[in-house]
Amino acid sequence: MAKVSFARHLYRFFPGLEGQEVHVKAGNVAELLGQLDKQFPGFSFYIADERGSLRPHVNIFIEEEMVLDRRTLSDRLKEDSHVYILQALSGG
Repeated sequence: MAKVSFARHLYRFFPGLEGQEVHVKAGNVAELLGQLDKQFPGFSFYIADERGSLRPHVNIFIEEEMVLDRRTLSDRLKEDSHVYILQALSGG
């Protein structure tokens, strides 16, 4: 199962993530978000838009590589992948 880590500021919106070691069985990033949404309702829509594309200020890394397919989230995961989800902070 892929291990998923989150940027700390996501805990503000999803407090159930804090202190959790989250593991998800998924073949690609889209499936991973679907599984996370089952555990943390609303999470997927917070990360992806209504078409399933990553929102502009969200990045997902598999190991140290940023996800390439931001539109359909088809990047493949291995059984032992480490996925890191972060929401970039922006503004002035």
